Amino acid sequence: MIESTLARARAGDGEAFRELTEPYRRELQLHCYRILGSVQDAEDTVQETLLAAWRGLGGFQGRASVRAWLYRIATNRCLNALRDTGRRPQPQQPGRPPLDVPEPTRRSESTWFEPYPDALLDDLPDTAPGPEARYETRESLALAFVAGLQRLPPRQRAVLVLRDVLGFRAAEVADLLDSSGVSVNSTLQRARATLDGQLPARDRDLAPLPRSPRERELVGRFVEAMESSDVDRLVALLTDDAWLTMPPEPLEYQGHAAISRFYRTRPWWGGRALRLVPTRANGQPAFGCYLRDPQSPIAHAYGLVVLALEDDRISAITRFGDNSLLPLLGLPRTLRI
Repeated sequence: MIESTLARARAGDGEAFRELTEPYRRELQLHCYRILGSVQDAEDTVQETLLAAWRGLGGFQGRASVRAWLYRIATNRCLNALRDTGRRPQPQQPGRPPLDVPEPTRRSESTWFEPYPDALLDDLPDTAPGPEARYETRESLALAFVAGLQRLPPRQRAVLVLRDVLGFRAAEVADLLDSSGVSVNSTLQRARATLDGQLPARDRDLAPLPRSPRERELVGRFVEAMESSDVDRLVALLTDDAWLTMPPEPLEYQGHAAISRFYRTRPWWGGRALRLVPTRANGQPAFGCYLRDPQSPIAHAYGLVVLALEDDRISAITRFGDNSLLPLLGLPRTLRI
């Protein structure tokens, strides 16, 4: 069957080419997102991948599967994009004043990445990772994992995703990257050592199940605390070592006192000016944030917050200030209140 479809595609049949490639489109986008950290960049790279595959179909010998061939093209396109742009944090917008915030717990390396809308996961094929995979899909999509990937050099990033997330064998990855098995294994060891030092302890049973009553109850209390400007109620929901981060800003706040101090210094805190609208990103509960306009019954977009949960507490609050992300998550620019 696939041989017949492949022959038709090689003869210029666009519908046959779509039959060959469409089943892998969504998983390729997720693959590119993990490496690039951007939904739009991932989609652009998938488009480039499919165009390159269409143009290069005559050279496809069939020694590997169509899926592996597409991953080869997509991964190398991602590496080219990273090499061309460096994927450095976005420069501060002209005229935008620096953040007026308390001294952070620590200053980390600026890391630029975006959240991934859960809506894009709805039609993701239920493809089990290969035998070499170390991470479940839910783990490998979490914000902490994606942020950790962005701190790795591009080639380490690609090798770790191919081996530990998708489960390709070392020989397959070597073929995909035109490398050797020895080089792949060496690169993987370095990537694992770096990433393992950044990620929180892995315990799949600590977080409530997505959309479960436990999760809804916890995030509901978070919304109530934020919208009522109640710092005490907010910090009571946090683990003792919870983090507040705001990528790409390098400022990080840990613990009840530091996070409390941060929110109390926000000019809008205390006026019940904040409204939260639920969504989901990276398999985690998320909220579009809106600030009430004092002159009209409207609230304007004020970024996005994504929560990491641990048992019955919140272990991380990640805030993204880019409002352009909101439409991807089904959120409006303004609210009528």
